[in-house]
Amino acid sequence: MQDVDTNNPLVHAVNLKEAFNMLIDHLRKDVERVEDPSAKALFEVAAEVLEGLKKAFTDYEQKNEAAWDT
Repeated sequence: MQDVDTNNPLVHAVNLKEAFNMLIDHLRKDVERVEDPSAKALFEVAAEVLEGLKKAFTDYEQKNEAAWDT
């Protein structure tokens, strides 16, 4: 993730999606590393939530939802 000095929200959206991807990858790797079933479930749920956020940011970038089409 880059620290970009811009007021362009699309640049920030792309940056945040990269951060989400890094966290998603980290969580999914940790699911394989830990033994505790509760921790596995927590990490997988967290990854899924971040996937949803990433989709919302993609929809914002692409103006796929009426809420973002302003």
